Amino acid sequence: MKQPFPLLLAGLLLSLGGCASLLAPPVNPGEPEAQVLARLGNPTGTYQDGNDVLWEYARGPYGQATYMAKIGPDHRLISYEQVLTLEKFATIKVGQFNQADVLRTIGKPFETIYYDRVKLNGWNYAYKEAGVWNSEMTVYFDDSGIVRKLENGPDPRYEHSRFGR
Repeated sequence: MKQPFPLLLAGLLLSLGGCASLLAPPVNPGEPEAQVLARLGNPTGTYQDGNDVLWEYARGPYGQATYMAKIGPDHRLISYEQVLTLEKFATIKVGQFNQADVLRTIGKPFETIYYDRVKLNGWNYAYKEAGVWNSEMTVYFDDSGIVRKLENGPDPRYEHSRFGR
């Protein structure tokens, strides 16, 4: 007679091993850029930041995460962080940051909308606020590309499920 328990236990251990690898950082500071590229693939965006280069790894509109890998002039990884957070949004300075500054800080938006009535261009970023709420941050730029305001709220793409529609 076959014993299902050892098979079940083996499957569970394999599953947990996969989860552990998902929780581990995929790259570590000090790794050469070639190793970072080999592990993460090609970035979705590249930005110059002084002597450093930022590689953007956007996880798509519903992924709610964008990671930035900072590569130093020695071609080694300095840092790797998820940038779609309230803390990172708070570093965007209204009246001082331009579109290039925002790209270097939080990467590309998942969508842009021009609001003709107020003459502002909105860049929308989906993210998980506090790791829990499906939220959307909008960064508004004037016609010269300067940040004029930020607005946070629920991600409307998820609102239908709240009201049973």
